[in-house]
Amino acid sequence: MIPLLLSGTAYAGVPLDRIVAVVNEDVIMQSELRNKLRTIMSQLTEKNAQLPPRDILEKQVLEQLILNKLQLQFAASTGILVDDETLNRAIGNIATENKLNLSQFREILERDGYSYEAFREDIRNEIIISRLKQRQVDNRITVTDREIDNFLVTEEVQSGTETEYRLSHILITTPEESTQEEIEQARMVAEKVLEDLANGEDFAMLARTISDGQQAQDGGDLGWRKAGDIPSLFAEQVSTLKEGEVSELIQNPGGFHIIKLAAVRSSDKYMVTQTRARHILIRPNELVTDNDAKARLEQLKLRLEGGGSFEELARLNSEDPASAVNGGDLGWSNPGSTVPEFENEMSQLEPGEMSNPFKTPFGWHIVQVMERRQHDNTEDLKRARAREIIRARKIEEAQLNWLRSLRDEAYVEYRLDDI
Repeated sequence: MIPLLLSGTAYAGVPLDRIVAVVNEDVIMQSELRNKLRTIMSQLTEKNAQLPPRDILEKQVLEQLILNKLQLQFAASTGILVDDETLNRAIGNIATENKLNLSQFREILERDGYSYEAFREDIRNEIIISRLKQRQVDNRITVTDREIDNFLVTEEVQSGTETEYRLSHILITTPEESTQEEIEQARMVAEKVLEDLANGEDFAMLARTISDGQQAQDGGDLGWRKAGDIPSLFAEQVSTLKEGEVSELIQNPGGFHIIKLAAVRSSDKYMVTQTRARHILIRPNELVTDNDAKARLEQLKLRLEGGGSFEELARLNSEDPASAVNGGDLGWSNPGSTVPEFENEMSQLEPGEMSNPFKTPFGWHIVQVMERRQHDNTEDLKRARAREIIRARKIEEAQLNWLRSLRDEAYVEYRLDDI
């Protein structure tokens, strides 16, 4: 798993030698390209994917590096930074996910020839780019209740099941201000791809070799999507396709698209186990230490076990104002609706049982499970999922447009052919 995390990390001892691209006032070095290329090839090999010709893959990877460089330049100009504390926490999480402590993780990286410091900077850059996209694009996306209502009607997801589609995508781009000749050249390339597909060529291989889309190196795989999660540009074509079929050319200002409906599946009603619980929260502060908060809850628990009223003690002592007025009652909650630490404690309790004091990011708690029930959460889930789908679709289209604008406004000089 660790090699998949090393998205372009420089190898220890590899010199930065030649410039392969100039990006505004910055450069991309041959060693950066080589290391990123090696990582991508390793990932594709691990997936048993057929590799495209090296020169084509090299150009695709270089374009990725250019886009990353442009985003980092923009982030720097707008003051987006990632401090060492945030970076250390992120790397610690990566190590934990690999069931390693930080020292073991670093040792494995260096044993395999990877520079730990370069790895740190790669992770820092990934966080910066994520924050940049969130600020420039994601945070500006809104979804209204009317959009959700329209989505639920037009996409016909009000039955007990929802259909999911697995799509693959090939994109042949055209410049933002294309001449008619450039558009026709791109059309000819796209039509040749359609012809090759009709003759039995593998879609994933053609995507890796030809596509300008962001998922090109994954064979154009867009993953499983609900009906409303499909970009509106493709939705009409997808609705007419049978499993395994390929669309006609779909043109928009970004270029020519080809979509394959790789698979279809359905999901049933969504039943959840809901929990009704109540709690008392004590927050540490400048005057109340963690030990103080925990000790205070231990005393309250003794009073509860001695017959004290949970409702009364919650009203008098809990520092969660929203639930304190209701005697600590949190109402019915779905799985995943509370922070992991709270949910983990709550899930271990039977109705009527009460936890020992435990800590979450909000402070120290004791929680008592009042009751549980099976609940058909399909309608709530549909609206929540509709909101997520609409938002994700808007974000995807907005990010693509933003990246394209960033790329078109940049000065980029390729020097790959000089090597």
